[in-house]
Amino acid sequence: MGIRWQSITPYIAARFHLPVDWGAYVTDVQANSPAREAGLQPDDIIIRIGDITIDETHSYINTLFLHKPGEQVTVEVFRNGKKIQFQVTLGESGSGS
Repeated sequence: MGIRWQSITPYIAARFHLPVDWGAYVTDVQANSPAREAGLQPDDIIIRIGDITIDETHSYINTLFLHKPGEQVTVEVFRNGKKIQFQVTLGESGSGS
């Protein structure tokens, strides 16, 4: 997808007063990446990829690997107190998570 991220768990969410218990906190969006082209930004929290919500049994990376390069998926993020959806066309696995 072309991001750098940090996993969010209930412990981390409570410690940093985050609005969700599970997700992937976007720390950086790489230039010319599928995530950048779709509109994702640093500080977004990815909470769903396709039909799968990120939780204790569905990590960000495992959920991402259920999809193939070139596939278009809906990515739902939490940004500024709102849920927003983006259509992301996934790149090759060597282009970042």
